[in-house]
Amino acid sequence: MLKKSMVFVFALLLSIAAFQFDAQPASAFLPDTPSKSAAQSQLNSLTVEAESSMAGYSRDEFPHWIGQGSGCDTRQLVLQRDADYYSGDCPVTSGKWYSYFDGITVYSPSELDVDHVVPLAEAWRSGASSWTEAQRREFANDLSGPHLIAVTASVNRSKGDQDPSTWQPPRYSAHCGYAKWWINTKHTWNLSLQESEKTSLQTMLNTCSY
Repeated sequence: MLKKSMVFVFALLLSIAAFQFDAQPASAFLPDTPSKSAAQSQLNSLTVEAESSMAGYSRDEFPHWIGQGSGCDTRQLVLQRDADYYSGDCPVTSGKWYSYFDGITVYSPSELDVDHVVPLAEAWRSGASSWTEAQRREFANDLSGPHLIAVTASVNRSKGDQDPSTWQPPRYSAHCGYAKWWINTKHTWNLSLQESEKTSLQTMLNTCSY
């Protein structure tokens, strides 16, 4: 009986250790991330059509990092939200961040970009070209869902304005979350998507277990 008890305790300790090894910082996963089933329903409801042109596009059409009160702008609030810990208020001067797309941990905000999950140019091609400036400002600073994330500057710039048919996070285990966030953003903002984009999103969503 004692031997069986010791084996059970050892197995329990191994499982706890494995969980701690695999667990990612809580800050790495964005708030209001939809479940797999909810994201699937959202994906199914999106309009599939060819992208519109980039005529008239400029990042200035999407005023971003606007003031959010108490001396903070949108970027600073995302840095605070996504940090394991941080020093300074606005601006944040240091801290610890886990970059979800590439699995890199950084300690300086200068190494981070705040990524628009659906890039501004992609939003423009998918319906935002017909929005008012106020709508584009709201989109570019939307803190209400999983639409903004702090990641390394290098991975954000490798992404650029590409959609999931041509760019996916280099860390394979990030594909599930990325697909959910992209789908949720397009659904929330009533943006369209291309057939190739939908196919890639479905492939990534299929990697989700819940």
